[in-house]
Amino acid sequence: MEILDAKGTADRLPYPELADAIREVALTGGSDGVQAPPRFALPLRKGGILLVMPASDRDIAITKLVTVHPENPGRGLPTIQGEVVVMDATTGERLGLLEGGVVTARRTAALSMLAARELAQRPDGPLLIVGAGTQGRAHLDAFRAGLGVSRAFIASRSQENAVSLAGHARSLGMEAEAVEGPGEVLDDVSLVVTATTSKEPVLPGKIPEGVFVAAVGAFEPEAAELPPALISSTSQIFVDTMEGAKEEAGDLIQAKRAGAFAWENATELVEALRLSTRHTGMVVFKSVGHALWDLAAARTAFLDPA
Repeated sequence: MEILDAKGTADRLPYPELADAIREVALTGGSDGVQAPPRFALPLRKGGILLVMPASDRDIAITKLVTVHPENPGRGLPTIQGEVVVMDATTGERLGLLEGGVVTARRTAALSMLAARELAQRPDGPLLIVGAGTQGRAHLDAFRAGLGVSRAFIASRSQENAVSLAGHARSLGMEAEAVEGPGEVLDDVSLVVTATTSKEPVLPGKIPEGVFVAAVGAFEPEAAELPPALISSTSQIFVDTMEGAKEEAGDLIQAKRAGAFAWENATELVEALRLSTRHTGMVVFKSVGHALWDLAAARTAFLDPA
């Protein structure tokens, strides 16, 4: 069995190839042996949670074990820790082990990049990232590698982290700067990614038309990065899966409670992939994660390694 550390896992999951694998798995979901039951969530102490996420197709089966502890950064530990076990679907032979935090970061960013590629009016940016942690950095890297974004703004409750991520962007040859808040640059960007652990909205209730927003931080019903007013004014709302969104997309759940949103106004990303239609107006893509995207990562790493 091949055991890959964080670097080895990242090397096997280049963003463009991973996005294409997610697209393929999404389009074949429910057929060709592709299956993924609802993930199991077990509450842990001090707001932590253990997630168990199995999935399989005709070739491989996976189980992802992940713990999420929002208070860990204050302890000097990563928020997300885990692993993905990859098996031969026919024999059960263990093929390998992927570092779970890297898989989560890269497949989430690749999924957002895929959504922007399909839905955004101007998918090459400029880009605003709200949140300068692991997901913020992964999205910066993914949007640069997959969409050719060359200019970025970083906003974070930690100015030090925002400055650090902007410096990383410049090391990649991008134009980048840290800003004090999203409102400073919303008129100047075409792409926005919210990747925070905030339980309160981090964007205002109204942003310019034509902006694409990928909201990836909130994954609990009581947490929301986007306010109901923003959801109600959005032209098109897409989710990675309807099942997961109804259970965990706090941004949408809270907007529904406020009477600003109805589930029939949301569309699964796979429908947009099938239609390949560019959308006008403001677009929100909300993802909470799914084992199918981890399956796509495992396929990229072990069936067609880069």
